[in-house]
Amino acid sequence: MKINPLKQIGIVPVTTQVIASLSPYIKAKAKKVYDLEKTDEIIRLKKGLYVVNPELTGMTLSTELIANHIYGPSYISMQSALRYYGLIPETVYAMQSMTIKNSRNFDTPLGRFQYAKISREAFPIGIKQVKQNDVVFIMATPEKALCDLIANSPKVTLRYFKEAQQYLEEDIRMDMNAFKEMNQNIFREYIRVGKKANSIKTILKLLER
Repeated sequence: MKINPLKQIGIVPVTTQVIASLSPYIKAKAKKVYDLEKTDEIIRLKKGLYVVNPELTGMTLSTELIANHIYGPSYISMQSALRYYGLIPETVYAMQSMTIKNSRNFDTPLGRFQYAKISREAFPIGIKQVKQNDVVFIMATPEKALCDLIANSPKVTLRYFKEAQQYLEEDIRMDMNAFKEMNQNIFREYIRVGKKANSIKTILKLLER
């Protein structure tokens, strides 16, 4: 029984060239990729980037891994990361990431992927590799995700303890026990080079109390 070569790819997003290379005997490689997309064997994430249909591989796709590949360098952050860690209760309807490139959104058959711009200096603070079911992707720590969320929420300005407390407890419904265990050093590093330093300082002072 002939095995479909697409199964070799698994769940990792790949380029047109990689898919076409699986059928080296076919000269019209662009048409081969087009035909695979039309028959739903591959899913188009953006121009030139695809993922194999999970019905074909029998493997569950990782939207976190896909987010890292669609637009990079990037890492998952803000509400998407906080929800992943179980720190906020609300469902997040788009995968949110930070990037050193210009902000962009991508609408795909697998959902919306949003990317907000961050400075090169602030990018590496508080990010880590996360392994889930043999898949590894880049995500913000809870502390960095919270900083990114505050910095990229236009209407959020936290000048006083009361405002910070209300934001955490009522606006995003943060797990306050987990908040009290957060790493203060990540907030201090972010304050040095990140946006909305004064708001982050208020959060840090609340954490230090």
